[in-house]
Amino acid sequence: MTDRSSDALYSPAAVARFFTVAFVGLALDLWTKHLAFLKLTPDDNGYAFIPNWVHFQITTNHGAVFGIGQGQRWLFLAVSAAAVIFLFYLFLSSKPKQWFYQIVLGMLLAGVLGNVYDRINFGYVRDMIHVFPGWPNPLRGLFPDWQYVFPWIFNVADSLLCVGVTLMMGYTLFGARTAKIEPHTADARAQRA
Repeated sequence: MTDRSSDALYSPAAVARFFTVAFVGLALDLWTKHLAFLKLTPDDNGYAFIPNWVHFQITTNHGAVFGIGQGQRWLFLAVSAAAVIFLFYLFLSSKPKQWFYQIVLGMLLAGVLGNVYDRINFGYVRDMIHVFPGWPNPLRGLFPDWQYVFPWIFNVADSLLCVGVTLMMGYTLFGARTAKIEPHTADARAQRA
């Protein structure tokens, strides 16, 4: 009989972490998009949530991050499908005690699914969060086409993806390395005792 106690899929806590974070993140993304597109119009200047810092202003994005690849809907859906499969693979290959890693994977899954939902149902991604609106670019002499510090408008799914990727890089560089070192340290202590 195979011992599956080291498989995340057979750990109720690991499964709950991964799917709860994915569900909550996806629900938050879809709710905020729905609310923004219900209350705001593309013609107005949006809503100043924190004036001059965070505004809600709706727009649609037919491309990927930062508007790259406009009109490549099917390519983005194919890449997203591959990303979902890869995230499930990473979850299945994780260990039950890698709780931080499973939370990050859930964030990434929520981000991918939130934008996939939009691409399937609308043909574009709904965006509405605008940070630093109207802040002039201090490097405009170097970048004459770049008028503002942060000209992009994004959504909760994009935030989950960006934060998730950053946390994943940090985990890969520092967290995974620590996990590999700890067993050897424990073995060394046991041998000294």
